[in-house]
Amino acid sequence: MKILVVRYRFIGDMILTIPFLRNLRYAYPNAQIDMLVAPNSGEVIENCPYVNNFIYFDTTRKHKYEIGKGRKKSFWHYVKLLRKEKYDKAYVLKRSFSSAILCYFAGIKERIGYNSENRGFLLTKRVKYDTKKHESECFLDVLKADNIFIKDNYLENWINEYNNQKADELFKLNNINNELTKAVVSVTASNDKKVWDINKYARIIEYLTNKKGVQVIFIGAPSDKEIYETLPIKENLKIPAVNLCGKVTLKDSLAVLKKVDFIVGNDSGTLHMASSVGTKVIGLYGPMPFEKWRAIGDDNILIKSDLDCMPCSLKGKCENNRACMENITIEQVKTAIDTMLNKHPSNI
Repeated sequence: MKILVVRYRFIGDMILTIPFLRNLRYAYPNAQIDMLVAPNSGEVIENCPYVNNFIYFDTTRKHKYEIGKGRKKSFWHYVKLLRKEKYDKAYVLKRSFSSAILCYFAGIKERIGYNSENRGFLLTKRVKYDTKKHESECFLDVLKADNIFIKDNYLENWINEYNNQKADELFKLNNINNELTKAVVSVTASNDKKVWDINKYARIIEYLTNKKGVQVIFIGAPSDKEIYETLPIKENLKIPAVNLCGKVTLKDSLAVLKKVDFIVGNDSGTLHMASSVGTKVIGLYGPMPFEKWRAIGDDNILIKSDLDCMPCSLKGKCENNRACMENITIEQVKTAIDTMLNKHPSNI
């Protein structure tokens, strides 16, 4: 049996496929399971033992974490590639017309996926997409529709020794003190409407370092480096913050996240990365459906406003000046930090 799983694009979505992949492997222990993923964002699950081969779908330069090396390839390149592999079945987890037609043109006999984006006629088994369920549960609905028993639903991830060693070396080179409580602060997101006020983040960084004795670390792409370098910090930080943007790959970032005690950040793929390695999350949520995209994990503290316009799912122009994010106060986040530190006073 040869099975293809299609879920390219976006870091958070990639992380949330892990329970799906594990339960698929339970059902087909001897099958060849391949996965079509985007360059870079696919790296966050590259060490997954439930997948035999990752195929990097590199047709665009649109998204920040989807830029492959060399020249991008055409849609038809992948049609020919997948047709040559002669897959018996495809699970089309990507909710797009193009992903369904790709599997159709590739001649894959069974094509199971969501009955959305007017693509139902391209699928042999159509699954209702539930907009109110957590995305990880929606992925599992695809297996249920194919009569596969769901044994469990938890996040996990795998960090190889190379990335662990690189994280250790970066900690030493940047004087990150292993005796201190450490936190990643993540001020960016894939969409600016999901971002909390940068001035408020600056006050939180001051609070963490000067009041709570926490060493703050920044991770991200090279393009994020300047954002952190220009944070409007007003107080001299007693413990220097460390900017690792551009120094770490996504796989390195998983190792860094595993080594810190918690993360404070916007609704983003970085929070899902942290959850997947068991790191606790203080998450700030706004326009996206909270129950669908919240970070999974015990003892996470997730903060959101309660407005009639929520969630808007980033559709259309915001008429409320991003009130869903602006209404989250510095005091709320400080209280969350105090709760996290008090509940787990050492080695969070």
